[in-house]
Amino acid sequence: MKRTQLLNRHLSALVASLGHLDEIVVADAGLPVPDGVQVIDLAVSPGVPRFHDVLDALRSELVIEQAIWAEEASETLAGVMQAEVDFWRDQTGKPVDTSKLPHEAFKQRSASAEAIIRTGETTPYANIILVSGVAF
Repeated sequence: MKRTQLLNRHLSALVASLGHLDEIVVADAGLPVPDGVQVIDLAVSPGVPRFHDVLDALRSELVIEQAIWAEEASETLAGVMQAEVDFWRDQTGKPVDTSKLPHEAFKQRSASAEAIIRTGETTPYANIILVSGVAF
């Protein structure tokens, strides 16, 4: 049995398959999934699982070098996402760049993601693109 926090076999396989600069999206319950993009649907009910919970579990195995979210995210949500990224950086010791895109551009970029992980989050614009880094 795995020792890390990430127990979901689909998420573990996704993380193991990522190469440098591959992108995944952790999404709220409403983000559209473009045709041809794998979706790992974790949503059970509104708020379950939370966006934060999924990021926390991914952080135990995934190294990222960039995080991108929508410009339309509220100041509060943007602050939460920045705090998540800062915590990620502190845990891994790797720098993490951040940037913002208009939501329409975010949706277009998600079409090239390796996968979209759908959470039960219902906070508007609670979506983040994570760009895979390297562990060395």
